[in-house]
This record gives sequence, structure tokens and C-alpha cells, in this order.
Amino acid sequence: MNKVALITGGARGIGKAIAEGFAYDHHVAFTWLSTTPQTMPSDMLALQADLTRPDAAQAVIDAVIARFGRLDVIVNNAGLVASSPPDQVDPDALQAQLAVNLLAPGALLAAALPHLQEGAAIVNISSVNAVLPPKGAALYGASKAGLNLWTKAMAKELGPRGIRVNAVAPGAVNIPEEPRPDDLTALFLAETALGRLARPQDIAEAVRFLASDAAGAITGEVLTVSGGYRL
Repeated sequence: MNKVALITGGARGIGKAIAEGFAYDHHVAFTWLSTTPQTMPSDMLALQADLTRPDAAQAVIDAVIARFGRLDVIVNNAGLVASSPPDQVDPDALQAQLAVNLLAPGALLAAALPHLQEGAAIVNISSVNAVLPPKGAALYGASKAGLNLWTKAMAKELGPRGIRVNAVAPGAVNIPEEPRPDDLTALFLAETALGRLARPQDIAEAVRFLASDAAGAITGEVLTVSGGYRL
């Protein structure tokens, strides 16, 4: 029986690449909010969900179990970036950012735990900004730093149950749907050892590894996939 993977924010960019990567040998469900999924295999389950809503996590997990009968992998990819300069505060935007980046993974885990068996894996999508604070977006970096700590804490909590929890921290990623201006790309390249931006597929491969049996002894880790940014 194929394993089942749930990817949040799976309609575009990194999330789409992750969903497509798992589809080779997993049943795949993914959530989306505002980007309507385009072409996708008929056996994928696409769920529109606003993860800032308190009832969203349970509804998503219930739908996955109803469709596939099990859940083996959760990839918390959905994320929100909002500016947070020190002289301005937008409470609604900042609360939404924390709700998606930090609180939603916990809510999904709580809803999913009754269905997760030994060997299940959770992979969180963090960011290099968890340790390299972004100017003008400090709360985004803080939310990802919190996600890193939560990753390690859940690895400790769930280890006795045989459930692994890890994270992947991308650097700058070349997302076709959201191309960066050439001058900004040049700045990133100048500080990256490999001299290229990561592709969504690079992040997807790292996620697949951490979710696989090949990483069966790895938990509580944050794997940076940045091409050597700011070494």
C-alpha cells in the first residue's frame, strides 16, 4: 500500500515541487489558499484551506483520512511573509503570519496524531532567515526560528513513538511564478558559494530524503539548502 503525504501550500513554487516529487510513489494531498491548482494527477487530493482558521487543521486531516485511510508524511510548507519594520505595526498581518508559519503546523500535528503510526515523518519548511534575520521582516525570521525550535521539541516528544520531525531551511530559491528582479538576484548570487539560486526541485529532494526510510535515524535536524549562502 502506498504511503500518503500531505503538503500544505502545494499549488505553486516549492510546495508544488514537493507534491510532484512525492507523487511518484505516494498518494498525495495538498492544501491551497488563493492559487487555484492547475493541471494535476487525478489521484491527488487538493484541499482549499485557510490555515489561520482554528477549524482548518481538523478539517484537512479528516478529508485526507476519508480519502486515503491513512497518513504517513506531513510537510508544513505553507508560509506567509509580511514586512515588520520597527516603526510600523500591522497586528492583523503579523498575527496571520504567526498563525500560518508557526501555529498551523502544531494544529495539524494535533489533528493528525491519532492517525500517525511508527515510521511517520514530519518535515517543516523553515528558512535561512531563522538564523540570518531579514531586514524589515524580523517577525518572519522570528516565526521561522520558532518553527526550528518546535521541530526539535516535537522530535523529542514523538521520538518514543517512532515518529521523526525535521526541517529544511531554504535560502534564496528561483521560483518561476515569482521571479526576482535581476539586481536582487545578483546580490544573492554574490553571497552564495555555488553561484546559483536553488530551484524548487532542490528543496523537494531534500524533503523527500528526510521523509524517507533512508533518513530513518535522523530527527530534530534543520537541513539548510541554500547553495552555501553567506558562508
